Amino acid sequence: MKNKYLILLSAVLIFSCNKQPENVKNEASAINYVDPFIGTGGHGHTYPGATVPFGMLQVSPVNGISAWDWCSGYHYSDDTAIGFSHLSLSGTGIGDLADIIFMPINKAVDLTISPISRDSLAYKSTYNHNNETATPGYYQVFLEDHNVNVELTTTDRTAYHKYTFKEGDEQSVVIDLGFAINWDKAVATSLKVEDRYTISGYRHSTGWAHNQKVFFVAKFSKPIADYNIYVDGEVFQEGENEGVKTSAQLFFDPAEKSTELFAKVALSSVSIENAKENMGVDGFDFDKTKAAADKLWESALSTIVVETPTDSLKTIFYTALYHAQLAPVTFSDKNGQFRLENDSIVTAKDYIAYSTLSLWDTFRAEHPLLTFIARDRVSDMVNSMLAYYEVREILPVWTLYGNETNTMTGYHSIPVIVEAYKKGIRNFDVEKAYEAMKNTMMQDERGLDHYKKYGYIPYSLLDESVTITLEYAFNDWCVAEMAKELGKEEDYQFFLNRSKAYQYLYDAGSGFMRGKSVDGKSWNEPFDPKHSNHREQTDYTEGNAWQHSWFVPQDVDDLIKIHGGNDAFSKRLEQLFTESSEITGDNISADITGLIGQYAHGNEPSHHIAYMFNHANQPWRTQYWARQIMDTQYNTTPNGLSGNEDCGQMSAWYVLSSIGLYPMNPASAEYEIGTPIFEKATIKLSDNKTFVVEAEHVSDKNFYIQSATLNGKDFNQTRISHEDILKGGTLHFVMGDQPNKNWGVKTSSQPSNN
Repeated sequence: MKNKYLILLSAVLIFSCNKQPENVKNEASAINYVDPFIGTGGHGHTYPGATVPFGMLQVSPVNGISAWDWCSGYHYSDDTAIGFSHLSLSGTGIGDLADIIFMPINKAVDLTISPISRDSLAYKSTYNHNNETATPGYYQVFLEDHNVNVELTTTDRTAYHKYTFKEGDEQSVVIDLGFAINWDKAVATSLKVEDRYTISGYRHSTGWAHNQKVFFVAKFSKPIADYNIYVDGEVFQEGENEGVKTSAQLFFDPAEKSTELFAKVALSSVSIENAKENMGVDGFDFDKTKAAADKLWESALSTIVVETPTDSLKTIFYTALYHAQLAPVTFSDKNGQFRLENDSIVTAKDYIAYSTLSLWDTFRAEHPLLTFIARDRVSDMVNSMLAYYEVREILPVWTLYGNETNTMTGYHSIPVIVEAYKKGIRNFDVEKAYEAMKNTMMQDERGLDHYKKYGYIPYSLLDESVTITLEYAFNDWCVAEMAKELGKEEDYQFFLNRSKAYQYLYDAGSGFMRGKSVDGKSWNEPFDPKHSNHREQTDYTEGNAWQHSWFVPQDVDDLIKIHGGNDAFSKRLEQLFTESSEITGDNISADITGLIGQYAHGNEPSHHIAYMFNHANQPWRTQYWARQIMDTQYNTTPNGLSGNEDCGQMSAWYVLSSIGLYPMNPASAEYEIGTPIFEKATIKLSDNKTFVVEAEHVSDKNFYIQSATLNGKDFNQTRISHEDILKGGTLHFVMGDQPNKNWGVKTSSQPSNN
């Protein structure tokens, strides 16, 4: 006989359904300029659901389609929902998560059919974008097939659901732990109704994260009157309710006259007990929770204040600042515990552990931005990397739900750690961090054995050899910098010498970095610099020779020298932006998007390139192309990102570039001067200290710097240090519509800043 709760006595409902939010937002406040739908169309791969800054939960609608543009679970082109999950990825190029799906419905459905696609789901519903809204920390949609209005909000570790049913309709919720999208696949799931208000369970899955274990608990504001649990296609009988695919339909007390049903859901990577502790004992005050989320986002979005009469620029900027604070995500529980991929349970002592570390992307601008806007979190992120290092004795590459995915190339935990140290953020074991960096670059995995043997990676021994070699050279430079900071002279010289590995791959005849043979003499032929072959039988990662030949951020001056000097380098760099945008090949990488010539802003390897003109004594070309990128690659529509958001990197590029600064070499703790787009941008460094960037006469035509002062003194250079910015003050630019070819240009008597 199936489990069933009958209504035996009335319940006292502890929730407030009519209470107004505590904070009434000012019309001019930053949160009102954020549009979470930007990036949900095109190839942006963002989600519109509710979360708080760097929150553990991302409760968001799931369309139920497995396809590249649905990596987050949602795409703006769709109009069908299969539920609302509690974990989502922001802008990745691989799909996973969408765990613990809840769906409110108004009828009994058959869940015995094993869901293969969304077409087989009896609980799916259509919706219309005209009845869908999203703001930071809040999401709403009306489910047309079920006549249910859904509202979602969160705290850091608990999601709050509010379902408003049509009067007289059945009030029911489906929970499906078996359904999966993209790479994900459930391997073990469990559901248990603990009492008349509580259900708990777990979902273990494999996919991009090979060993993902999610435990949850959910509490409802009304008693469960009846329920069915399904295990692998059969109605569950008395006993343990475990299987590969588990689902449930809950029916709520029809005697309760309110059309509103509230739920709150908490997760843990460790256990159901930890999930319960994460939830706490608060009631179901949805409006109060939403108001608290508003307050958190107002604070997070006030770290940089921009002033412009153009509202669309504010929308792009503050949405970018919002997207830049969705990841990495909180991973440790309230008690500090979190699970690693080998199933060890680690306790974060005196720090919060983070996951979703998309380091190949985010080391470039996202992590540098965080040293301004979330400085107190940076050491915690480094400590998280060191915790992951303990498992494999190698620093993480791309960490998802505590799992190393080994996605992408290089070891870009290293520049993040070095940058933190050089910017004075040192609340971590520095010697342990250096040990981790050095050991990572001295092991043999992922082509490092070839790199150590030959000084570069021969193309015949490993795909993507050029990209990997260039990135290892940069990683080596970062280790050298840390060694120098710590007084380890022998290590400094060793890694500095290895960091010149790019010199092996530069072909002066073609002007490109090219795949070199084992003999060190011949190149990979035939050669077409526009050719792309996605992730296999190629020398370049998600791109071609045009896009990858510029990755020498550690020594741009030497790169210019081997090109033949400033003029030859600048001409070559200009050609990148003006060359035809044709990409050749039969398996072109879908990541090559946002093309300006052969420059591809939709993928990260291009992100630093426009700023290289500064080093070649043509800063006005940096100003021109940086403005062109901002104007053409970002807008206020769902298609407002020209490529994958990649956990904040695409947005962080815009945030920093739009105020006129960019960390071309993030581990240098310096910023290149680009072109500010706002009349005024104020970075809040502390409660009583700010750094202000002013742009007098700036407009869509006046983007060339005519002159500049720093705290009233003449400023005639194209770089500024993080140290100088932290002192506070005002960097004032005068802008014009014609380039000033004298500003920021080094004369032959001036020493290089590199």
